[in-house]
Amino acid sequence: MGKAPTKTLATQATHFFAAVLAYTKLEVLKLKCGIGHFRLKAQLYTVGLKAMYQQLGQLRA
Repeated sequence: MGKAPTKTLATQATHFFAAVLAYTKLEVLKLKCGIGHFRLKAQLYTVGLKAMYQQLGQLRA
């Protein structure tokens, strides 16, 4: 927490809670899907990129 970009206690607590929540969600998905977290993160990233390119294509049209 010493190197966290937050300065006040409230923002540090929020940052810590968000990090723990993200970790927990990733672990639940890992158990649910039965794949490792690196592969799961790669698949989530790929889905996000595809959605971004679809929206970009809609903006260009």
